[in-house]
Amino acid sequence: MRLLSVIMIVVCSFGRPAASAFAQDAPSMDARSIIVRSDSIMRGATQQGTYTMTIIRPDWERSTTFAFWSKGTELSFIRVREPARDRGIAFLKRDREMWNFIPRVNRVIKIPPSMMLQSWMGSDFTNDDLVKESSVVDDYEHALIGVDTLDAGVAWHVSLTPLPETPVAWDRVEEWVRQEDYVSLKAVYFNERGEEVRTILFEDVRHVDDRRIPLRMVLLETSKPGHKTILQLDDVTFNEPIPDRIFSQQHLRSGG
Repeated sequence: MRLLSVIMIVVCSFGRPAASAFAQDAPSMDARSIIVRSDSIMRGATQQGTYTMTIIRPDWERSTTFAFWSKGTELSFIRVREPARDRGIAFLKRDREMWNFIPRVNRVIKIPPSMMLQSWMGSDFTNDDLVKESSVVDDYEHALIGVDTLDAGVAWHVSLTPLPETPVAWDRVEEWVRQEDYVSLKAVYFNERGEEVRTILFEDVRHVDDRRIPLRMVLLETSKPGHKTILQLDDVTFNEPIPDRIFSQQHLRSGG
């Protein structure tokens, strides 16, 4: 799901976001419009901030902190801050291309499409999750399954089926989007046999700037009990200008 979209700084108490104004036309919403509005709220025109990612395994646990910048759906940049052994590792995505800078060998590696589904920094998330080569809006067909009542509220239940050319490992995704504010509450991924592969839970929804968003994402691998990755957004700024130089290979090597 929209990891660079898509989860923000813990700030003041909940408020009524501008997005909730859309709730008045909830009965007439079609599946694609629901996903478009949900994605736009999570993404913004630009965003920049810091995440802490915690990888949990049955016998160990470790955390990574990284800064990120993104502009629209075409440009993303990530630089690892902690731990010290990984500091400076960076990832750049421009359109459908992605590069990785490894400071200890001072080398830039282009990541081919075949590696987009590999683990990102040893976590349960993939390269595609972090920089979104695929788009939940443009690379999927959308169908409204129904409306469900979850603990966090009434939500549209939407099915997303990847287009044949979409580079993903699952056969479909089912997502629950809250009617009140278009916040994603849960996404379940299925393989070609119809089996659940993984679940992402969107938690700790708070009011940030002019929108309400989840501050934490929890990814659970169905076939791996005790495996979990938690992505916590520590701070974020929406819709502020980001210099073009951030999304360059020169900046990738700079370490800044």
